[in-house]
Amino acid sequence: MQVGESLDLALGAIRSNKMRSFLTLLGIIIGVMTIIAMQSLITGLRKSMTDQLNILGSNVFSVQKFPAVGMGHGWWEKYRNRKDLTYEHAMAVRERVSAAAAVSADVDTWGQEIRYKDKKTLNNVSVIGTTPEYLENNGYEIASGRFITEQDLEYNRRVAIIGLDVLNKLFGSESPVGAHIKIKGERFEVVGVFEKKGSIFGSSMDNLVVVPFFTFQKLYGKERSISITVQALDAGFMEEAQEQTIGVLRAVRKVPPDKDNDFEIVTNNTLTDFFDNMTKYVRIVAIAIASISLLVAGVGIMNIMLVSVTERTREIGIRKSIGAKRRDILWQFLIEAVVLSEVGGVIGIVIGLGIGKLVQALSPIPAAVPVWTVLVGLIFCSFVGLLFGVYPATEAARLDPIAALRYE
Repeated sequence: MQVGESLDLALGAIRSNKMRSFLTLLGIIIGVMTIIAMQSLITGLRKSMTDQLNILGSNVFSVQKFPAVGMGHGWWEKYRNRKDLTYEHAMAVRERVSAAAAVSADVDTWGQEIRYKDKKTLNNVSVIGTTPEYLENNGYEIASGRFITEQDLEYNRRVAIIGLDVLNKLFGSESPVGAHIKIKGERFEVVGVFEKKGSIFGSSMDNLVVVPFFTFQKLYGKERSISITVQALDAGFMEEAQEQTIGVLRAVRKVPPDKDNDFEIVTNNTLTDFFDNMTKYVRIVAIAIASISLLVAGVGIMNIMLVSVTERTREIGIRKSIGAKRRDILWQFLIEAVVLSEVGGVIGIVIGLGIGKLVQALSPIPAAVPVWTVLVGLIFCSFVGLLFGVYPATEAARLDPIAALRYE
């Protein structure tokens, strides 16, 4: 029997028993839908995260007292007793790391209110104390005015560069350069405005004010750990710059050779690696649900195919009596089982894609499905159809034509 004829017979059998076929395929639909929908959301989230984190550039990393992400009971206690990172540590890195193009010392506080005349922001502005290298290391650009200079740093000048959110809240269309704002009750001259940066994970990167490092310390105190941001000479020097930085900091912080680092190296990959580890368990759960659904669906396919063999016993007898071989009958029922399974797979893929697009439309979560996921889903459906269709197809092929013709 030709494959095309077998396909026609298989589709005809599905059409003639629509409800029974649908109920049989429900497990496959749920299984494939779960995999496609979850993979769609996870892939979209990871792409969004990677795109947003890449604002730092492929050759920039930072050194922090605490990990970028804290997990587990008591993680804070584990790291809080570490020695703070200091400006002196940043200068040691700047002087000794030959693979570094720029090193900045950064310290910040969140939840500040900024005032200008009778206007004020909400208590949600980040105030950052830093060095001139901050601009390049963090991918910011100046829209008007200038950034911090070495002279600002040396003379503890009270100058500030503001982000677009602060500009819009306090100045509107008025030019802020040369105006004086108040930070923690102290007057600062606005010398520059940042270009729009956008947001990362829903948090605005334009709601900030940057001041010279030592000016920040005079305003907020020195009792806080800083962050050291390092830009390697280029992406090819990234690993070397990290190794040199680790070596310098271990030496100046007097970390014993048998002890772990008492600081964290944070790169663009840090959060994506964390995300991959977290979603690994989501994928495992999705695969487990899908596997159970496919197993149940496979049993259903086997059952419906056995019923189909029984209902079509006389048809099998007639076909054998006019020359059909055992392999023709075997292939007919195997193809029917695979087609039945694939129909469920296609429906599941369509619904899974629809769920991903719906979530994307109703929330900021993007959706993206790799082609390989769809192909794997269809291959698994074929495997289920073959695995659970072999027994009914074999039973059909073994029927004695005489007995089959007499079957009522």
